Amino acid sequence: MALGVRPLVPSRLTTKLFSHGDKPVAQRSKVGSYIALTKPRIVELLLVITIPTMVLAQRGWPSIWLMVWTFVGGWLAAAGANAINMYIDRDIDKLMERTKNRPLATGAIRPRNALVFAITLEIVAFVILLAGANLLAACLAMSATAFYVFVYSLWLKRSSKQNIVIGGAAGAVPVLVGWAAVTNSLGWAPVVLFVIIFLWTPPHFWALAIRHTEDYRAAGVPMLPVVASMKETIRSMIAYSVVLTVSTLVLVPVANLGLIYGITALVFGVAFVIGTIALGSNPTEARSMRLFSFSITYVSAIFLALTLDVLLISAS
Repeated sequence: MALGVRPLVPSRLTTKLFSHGDKPVAQRSKVGSYIALTKPRIVELLLVITIPTMVLAQRGWPSIWLMVWTFVGGWLAAAGANAINMYIDRDIDKLMERTKNRPLATGAIRPRNALVFAITLEIVAFVILLAGANLLAACLAMSATAFYVFVYSLWLKRSSKQNIVIGGAAGAVPVLVGWAAVTNSLGWAPVVLFVIIFLWTPPHFWALAIRHTEDYRAAGVPMLPVVASMKETIRSMIAYSVVLTVSTLVLVPVANLGLIYGITALVFGVAFVIGTIALGSNPTEARSMRLFSFSITYVSAIFLALTLDVLLISAS
């Protein structure tokens, strides 16, 4: 995913990377099963939101090694959190077509081994972030894992239709980690970036949940499309996409950004809102997946535009 002279279009590779799918266990080795525990397809999203945040914090390119260690540490922390999530959800994963091939659902890995593996990843992540960045970045990454595991996976996922809304905050923490790695502090700009990812997550995930409504219903997971009407679900998605667009524009004065980011945020934000409204007029599974794919293009576009804007401003 890159922002260049032509508009971003969701590619098959991009959609696959973010599709939350799982390879059939018959195609996996034992090593492959452990890799699958980490949900490796999160790597691209982490890269797209973490590195631009670091560029904004530095007002230019940070040191290569700082970016490498921050990214690796952040990825390992997210990977460990995902593995713990699979440990917790191994019972319902067996009931869902989308997740039935996950290694714990198939028995390819023993639950205890998966949990030990996940905790090890978290320890390594903390050490890497502490040594390669600073204590604040390391602690923020660990807080994201704790929130994802205890608030989302253990509490909200199976009990509230607000599960992905509140629990999705964990997915917004990488921008705080990236900023803290560069500055060893926080401020209004990273807070706004956090809000952007926080607001983006519900419409992004609900578009996917519309496609997999029956899966979630079979597993007893109260995702919004399961427990609410399609009209209510679309209305909520529209509300979030509108507020999301406004929040991306708030970043312009807060972070002193220019026209490249501002125009990109406005154009893609309006397109996101229009796409969500269009889904409401004909809410098919195919259209929901197209909106899901576009939501990935959207977040990639605004963060890459942010990077380009900062680099051009710093060079002038």
